[in-house]
Amino acid sequence: MIRISGFVIRIFMRTLGIDYGTRRVGLAQSDEGGKFASPVEVLNVSSPELAIEPILKHIAKEGIERIVVGLPLNMDDSMSAGARDAAAWGKIIAERSGKPLVFVDERLSSFMAEQHLADRKRAGGKMTRGQKKDRLDAHAAADFLQAFLDGRLSPIEI
Repeated sequence: MIRISGFVIRIFMRTLGIDYGTRRVGLAQSDEGGKFASPVEVLNVSSPELAIEPILKHIAKEGIERIVVGLPLNMDDSMSAGARDAAAWGKIIAERSGKPLVFVDERLSSFMAEQHLADRKRAGGKMTRGQKKDRLDAHAAADFLQAFLDGRLSPIEI
């Protein structure tokens, strides 16, 4: 935070990254300084709408100031059906929370998250297939959130 002539300018903000899915919704968040992303949890739901209330509670509890939702774009950069669903769902979260919403390209985030988890296992970490499945979406959200925070992913205008 910087104070200039009585005005307060916030440089960093706590950001929530969301990896939307129809069965699992991965959550990651940044630290208060807005520099480092960490996986938080995966919400296992029978419908994405059932994840909205727990996410809104998380936003309030953690002091989240911005939401980043990953869009699974097609390889030709066009919007897939999943990307359109994620965008509509993200807009509901933003509207209900009153927080700014940013969309980013997350098409390779699950692949990268799988690679990170495989690297951890090769380094001696113990993880069952079920544990990997339970953590994958939160790690994917952390990967694209970190890329966004680092300036490697630009916001997508919809």
